[in-house]
Amino acid sequence: MDEEPLHVTVWDEGLPGAPRALLVHGTMSWGTECFAGQRPLAGMFRLELVDRRGFGDSPDVERSDYEVDAEDLGRLLGAGAHLVGHSYGAAAAMLAASARPEAVHSLTLIEPSPLRTAAAHPVVRAALERLRAAFANAGELGEVSPEDYLRQSTEAYGMRLPEVTPRMLRAVRTAMRERPVWDAQIPLAPLIRAQLPKTVINGTWESANPEYRAFVGDALAACREYLAEMIGARHVRVPDTDHAPHQDRPEVVNEVLARLWQS
Repeated sequence: MDEEPLHVTVWDEGLPGAPRALLVHGTMSWGTECFAGQRPLAGMFRLELVDRRGFGDSPDVERSDYEVDAEDLGRLLGAGAHLVGHSYGAAAAMLAASARPEAVHSLTLIEPSPLRTAAAHPVVRAALERLRAAFANAGELGEVSPEDYLRQSTEAYGMRLPEVTPRMLRAVRTAMRERPVWDAQIPLAPLIRAQLPKTVINGTWESANPEYRAFVGDALAACREYLAEMIGARHVRVPDTDHAPHQDRPEVVNEVLARLWQS
């Protein structure tokens, strides 16, 4: 794997030696876009916003992969930091924490998406079948433009279409080639054994588009419940949000993070 360094944006407006927090974005995003709402925390903590390979200002990659992301995070953790992952980034954070628990001061998973970890749940199992069927002809995505893929991923489910910029289109192109995170087979035993504070944060999805919620939202909720219970994590539900509670209600999520990192 190319060792060209990843781009990491640092927000550090507090006292020297403030606790480090490594923040890992999900798909079709990048560090500063995903975690803009967490900027106020930089007054107390050193926030390091990672651009995963193929996103933001990090180098290109032929195929985005949560296992490669986890290796990158293992290096970026250095002597130790708090670790936060959203959606696809949560899978990488789980793997990194499993490999280097001694370097993770706390682990926070925001809307983690590795559905396969809870495949025994009937709602999750049905969603996995839908997703596998939808991606069965993944090779045909090459015939879809990034603009159309972005529109299909947002407006088709009643969500706002983000501003179509070159940076956003690059993120979409990378997302179109990602290794599917919902099918990630992540061993939970290392996280169960890890003696570190763990938190799972999710939206309650009551205001989400019904089709979006039926397609994957209910399965994500079941997966998060299962993960939180299995790894012994505190489970925080943020009302009136869906897949991005840290963006929709940053003040709620920031309070959770600040208390966790200060303790």
